[in-house]
Amino acid sequence: MSDANIRIPEEAKDRLAAIAAAEGLSLRAYLARLAESLLTPAERAERAEKARAALKQWNGYAPTPAEEQDIDTELDRRLAEVDAR
Repeated sequence: MSDANIRIPEEAKDRLAAIAAAEGLSLRAYLARLAESLLTPAERAERAEKARAALKQWNGYAPTPAEEQDIDTELDRRLAEVDAR
């Protein structure tokens, strides 16, 4: 295992360390677990494509790019509503 130095604001480091400690982890272990749990953009795109293929096979649903954009816009609108509460 190699070490890496990362420069982040002290407040961010303190927050991450507190979150890690609350979960019984060192900051190093917490960041390693976090890195394992996140997807790269390529991995997200691959999963999205698999989901689209599964939906199409399951029920014939195959939205056009414009329909996908409309759905994304609606989801963003709804999330903004929730955040505003």
